[in-house]
Amino acid sequence: MTAIRDQHQDPRFEQLERRLTGWEDPPARLMQALRQNELELYAQPIFALRDPGTIPMAEVLVRMREEERALLPPGMFLPVFEYCGMMHELDRWVARQTVARLARGSRVRRFTLNISSQTLSDASYLKEIVAELARVRLPAAALAFEISEEDLIALPASAMEFASAARNLGFSIVLDGFGRRAASLAPLRALSANYVKVDGVIVLGLENSAIARNKLEAVVQISKVVGIELIGECVETPGAIEHLRKQGVAYAQGYGMSRPAPIDQVAAA
Repeated sequence: MTAIRDQHQDPRFEQLERRLTGWEDPPARLMQALRQNELELYAQPIFALRDPGTIPMAEVLVRMREEERALLPPGMFLPVFEYCGMMHELDRWVARQTVARLARGSRVRRFTLNISSQTLSDASYLKEIVAELARVRLPAAALAFEISEEDLIALPASAMEFASAARNLGFSIVLDGFGRRAASLAPLRALSANYVKVDGVIVLGLENSAIARNKLEAVVQISKVVGIELIGECVETPGAIEHLRKQGVAYAQGYGMSRPAPIDQVAAA
């Protein structure tokens, strides 16, 4: 494994790294967490607005246990995984654990997994996940992969190649954060996503901003042209839910509907 941190020979980087994390050897600490399952899966339901109460999907999130079993939020450890060049290791761990949870039975039939920029160019990732699914006799349709619009713009070739390979294997693709920039058909056509998440900034502004409402209308029109279902993210209020429903957005996700919870609670029948 070649870590990004190896590119920095200046010891000042390593000193700063230790001060920021409190870990003497951050890569070793992260590998320990992966090998000893010191991470925990959470999930946030994605509700169907056309059929209230129905949860066709849920996004998988991850937390890390630290001292006294306190859970670190993603912002405390995900940047360290990324800086150390270990996001592909974390993505594999999350996928394996999610497949294992699905194999035990779940009321939520599909979980969405966030794919890091490092994993987009990892040719062996999809093969390993397919093998895991086959081992427990689950279809590829049980998983969807979320690719951020930011990564699609920064790494178009890797993102499109990953998405194409995943679709051919039976997985679904979710484009995350759409509309953060000017809404355009280009990224949707490039990725051929099955679902698109309307960026949270738009959703948060629906009740008070005409600009946000106009952006949502534009995204809805684009989705109709391309034939893609929309998911409103960062939904926090009944008013936002109503705006999304009136515009024909199919799904919604956010604290106003359900906070993230341990995956066992979300999956429990």
